[in-house]
Amino acid sequence: MLPRLKKKYTEEVASKLMEEFQYSTVMQVPKLEKICINQGIGAATADKKLVENALKELTIIAGQKAVPTKARKSISNFKLREEMVIGARVTLRGVRMYEFLDRLITVALPRVRDFRGINDKSFDGRGNYTFGITEHIIFPEIDIDKVNKITGMDITFVTTANTDNEAKSLLTGLGLPFKNKNN
Repeated sequence: MLPRLKKKYTEEVASKLMEEFQYSTVMQVPKLEKICINQGIGAATADKKLVENALKELTIIAGQKAVPTKARKSISNFKLREEMVIGARVTLRGVRMYEFLDRLITVALPRVRDFRGINDKSFDGRGNYTFGITEHIIFPEIDIDKVNKITGMDITFVTTANTDNEAKSLLTGLGLPFKNKNN
């Protein structure tokens, strides 16, 4: 079965973008390629259990096995050694990507305290968008009683758009709640 947002993209968003930016072919219409979720654990050098918990929780949130990220070089001031595990990440594509995006928009973001929309200033100039979440417990899959430490995460939307304007139109069409200018 086709995810709800994939269906919305093919039926509504693609044609709206086609009109808005006057593309000559359907292949020029930007689309969402992947969603990367990254969680850095600062205290991982002192406590190895934090990394295991982060991997487990990120796997539950994403619905796909998370992999540990390792330090590229040693930094003595941070008590960090090369190849030491310092975080967790997962890359979502296809059906899982659209299902995660749907859960993020409809369930998780409305649970954020004093939520007025996400900032539209975090585009990278090449059509990709990144924003951070300060508490991972906004996802209903996480059992708050079993959480030792509340951590944040970065979520990156990688699109095929050439400009930030095209990417913002795509993500707005998919339902990401950007802040209004008048707020």
